[in-house]
Amino acid sequence: MKNITAKAWAEYFPPRVVDNNELSSVMDTSDEWIIAHTGIESRHIAIDENTSEMATKVGQQLLKRAGLSADQIDMIIVSTISPDALTPATAAIVQANLQATNAFAFDISAACAGFVFALSTAEKFMRNGSYQNVMVISAENNSKMQDFKDRTSAVFFADGAAGMILSQTTNEQEEIFVAEKLCTSGNDQVIHSGRIAPLTKISSSNYPHLDAFYQDGREVFNFVTQTVITHMTDFLQEQKIKPKQLDLVVTHQANLRLIEKIAQALSLPLSRFGINVTDHGNTSSVGIPSVLAEQLDQRDQVGLTLLSGFGAGLAYGSLLLDFSGCDLK
Repeated sequence: MKNITAKAWAEYFPPRVVDNNELSSVMDTSDEWIIAHTGIESRHIAIDENTSEMATKVGQQLLKRAGLSADQIDMIIVSTISPDALTPATAAIVQANLQATNAFAFDISAACAGFVFALSTAEKFMRNGSYQNVMVISAENNSKMQDFKDRTSAVFFADGAAGMILSQTTNEQEEIFVAEKLCTSGNDQVIHSGRIAPLTKISSSNYPHLDAFYQDGREVFNFVTQTVITHMTDFLQEQKIKPKQLDLVVTHQANLRLIEKIAQALSLPLSRFGINVTDHGNTSSVGIPSVLAEQLDQRDQVGLTLLSGFGAGLAYGSLLLDFSGCDLK
């Protein structure tokens, strides 16, 4: 069994910032309503920039920070629910952009749990020793899928990319993976995006149509406060870990109110949680790796860390990681 460590981490957000007042000029909402219900004050929106472009910018940062050349990357995984296209994979476009000629590449679609699922997938590939350096990126262009008349969804979502390079190491102290638990509760009604209706007849008038993003806010709240919180507490109990032993908790950045509920359920202060949803919005699978990148950059040391993602599928899962052996300088 090979040891796996975090070699580099990075994030990217498009320069266009949209605050709540601007949103209220295009839909029936207000700054007061959005803050009261979500805690979100502003978000980054991609203009003339697609998912692969944001992912590529993160990939370039990762290579520079890791001190690796593109041809040293063996595999690229991109987590996204807002790809450039149904095919080819966004990861394949990123591979070409980076000129990572020795890497194979594919996408994972697990919505807001995507980075957790992708990181877990990368770890399994790397354990057999065949893959030395793996790039895992979450990238989302959620805004292109929004109905900006739907204030129940559009006020939440935003765009960006973030990721990590995992590398094999001979130093056991640098190993970051501790434990995991991934789950699915199949339900295609609570959250969905980009539905394509089946063909009803062969006709020259047929043309594919994608549905806008939709979520049932009440059911999402119930899912998180019941299923996800139970999953998190059960997972920690199974690993014989008390919440107070966690140095850092990074959950999906759904909205501030849900993170507050999770903190309360775990009896942890909000200061133990990494949070960027207030000024970045809900960036789907990007939330976890972007917060993680910020925390790893800001802290001198990060120990036992819980990552918990949850979203459409319904997909949810948690990873226990330990960064105490990583060089954060």
